[in-house]
Amino acid sequence: MSDINKSDLSWDEWDELQNPPPAVTDFDRVVESALSRRGFLGGVLAFGSAAAAMGTVGNLMSSTAALAQDASSRFQFKPVPIATDSTVHVPEGYSWKPLAKWGEPLFSGVPDLDHSKGVSVEHSDKVFGENTDGMELFVIGGRQVIAVNHEYVNPKINLPHAPEGKPQSADDVKILQNMQGVTVMEVAEGENGWQIVLDSPLNRRIHHNTPMKLSGPAAGSDLVKTAADPSGTESLGTFNNCGAGRTPWGTYLTCEENFNGYFGSTDAEFKMPDDYKRYGISAETRYAYEKFDERFDVSKNPNEPRRAGYVVEIDPSDASSTPVKRTALGRIKHENAACVVARDGRVVVYMGDDERGEFLYKYVSNGIYVPGGDTSKLLDEGTLYVAKFAEDGTGEWLALTPETTGMKMDEICVFTRMAASKVGATTMDRPEWVATNPVAIEAYCALTNNSRRGVMKDGKLRTNAGGDPLELNAVNPREANEYGQIVRWYPANEDHADAAFKWDLFCMAGNPAVHKDAYAGSSNINEGNMFNSPDGMMFDSTGLLWIQTDGEDSNEGDFAGQGNNQMLAGDPVTGRIERFLTAPLGAEVTGQTWSADKRTHFVGIQHPAAPFPDGEGKLPRSTIVAIKREDNKIIG
Repeated sequence: MSDINKSDLSWDEWDELQNPPPAVTDFDRVVESALSRRGFLGGVLAFGSAAAAMGTVGNLMSSTAALAQDASSRFQFKPVPIATDSTVHVPEGYSWKPLAKWGEPLFSGVPDLDHSKGVSVEHSDKVFGENTDGMELFVIGGRQVIAVNHEYVNPKINLPHAPEGKPQSADDVKILQNMQGVTVMEVAEGENGWQIVLDSPLNRRIHHNTPMKLSGPAAGSDLVKTAADPSGTESLGTFNNCGAGRTPWGTYLTCEENFNGYFGSTDAEFKMPDDYKRYGISAETRYAYEKFDERFDVSKNPNEPRRAGYVVEIDPSDASSTPVKRTALGRIKHENAACVVARDGRVVVYMGDDERGEFLYKYVSNGIYVPGGDTSKLLDEGTLYVAKFAEDGTGEWLALTPETTGMKMDEICVFTRMAASKVGATTMDRPEWVATNPVAIEAYCALTNNSRRGVMKDGKLRTNAGGDPLELNAVNPREANEYGQIVRWYPANEDHADAAFKWDLFCMAGNPAVHKDAYAGSSNINEGNMFNSPDGMMFDSTGLLWIQTDGEDSNEGDFAGQGNNQMLAGDPVTGRIERFLTAPLGAEVTGQTWSADKRTHFVGIQHPAAPFPDGEGKLPRSTIVAIKREDNKIIG
């Protein structure tokens, strides 16, 4: 086994270890071919023009009024410049304060984080977890409640007593397990700004040992049965909770992404099942759970990893409720779950699978959502689809069924990636958050980056972990794609449940200060708003798209002049994009929601490298910040 400390790697680097890249590719030839074939800077990218706007303007407002509208009126802030320091910056006339920080108590009698000792095992499930990610705000009986993910942990700061942060005991593992998952917390605004409401009956922590239910076609399948759960319907824990979503009936959808890094083997001779490779499961893990908790030892529990990788539904209104893993939505590295109601009342959930060369999915329920009606089967009974993008700007959703895949339904739900490969879906550049426009029938997906697309020098085409070719295509037109892009699609017949769609690229991120070719980005990217690796996305109530980044912040080489990670606002009608916020050095901006009155914008700051927000001599703390206008006007 390797001596590399896996806990220091990003999840992207972890995937590189599990599926190493091939040799250097013939970059110039392939990119030139792609540009020649598509002419994408003047072809698919039609933002800002009447041609691009007219597909959505009719739903935003009358087309005449929209096109006549002063573009600046959509942006109620002066854009901020890049930053390279260790704090948050927002526009003039705005201010921010921390709302919740890693290690902050949810209940009275629990101490705040000890910067020298971390959090004790006794209190680790009673405090705000680490590395905040996707979130949603719910109004429950007049209370404002935020449900928020905790994607992963940094062992070195959670276990300061352990060499290199490597767990030394079952208690060490329990601390790491408790610091991840989900926090549900009531929040309220007072004289000192927004704060956690201690001891609220709605406060709870959901972590790697919380009882869960399995529902849908894979529930009860032999593929998910274990010695501890011979029924295959009850599991423990939710893992690597990345993006999120909400249902029309007021529940929270938390999404399990890089679950593979939690499962390993203490038996060097154990032969890994064939399906493990496609999902990146190997003998080594990030946190050494398997050494102290045999549930994570695949040589003893080979089905356990198949019980992770799902969308989990949580009822924030009942702290005693059991979360439900909805297997009908597929088992992938879920980024988020964008839920919308189709024209006929069926529920549609869009989902990205965040790994190089994986796919974009859609679920459509069989049943119809009726406010106040029974919703228990809406995310269990339906059809899962995967996207196929055509070069001419059209696309179709391919159904994943026993007839189309030759697989049983439980197999489709557990081995979803294999099912998508069988129907010939389009390999994508790491599909991350999907966002649906509340005032137009359209959806967006952030394709964050992909360094491994195209042809190698030996003439062979690169592939994903399942062997699907990663050829250049219209929606993913760049090889060595360090910057990423955002794809937008328009469902046929203005119906999210329809199997057909048209698409374009809302933007291609890039660096016009360094490049003059395709890597400069699209025409709505300039030296004043440039960024790389779009990740989190969410629309506000007015139809403005808020884009968060998780990319390279070295501010050097190809990334010179781009500064720290950031949050920007984009106008779907004009294509204009402006920078609203910059994060501390080393941090990703991820997760956002709004207060009930839309006067506060809550934004997540994950894994800052510097002692943010408590200052010098303190540990860096993943934090939700509350942003307000100084005139207290609406900002979302």
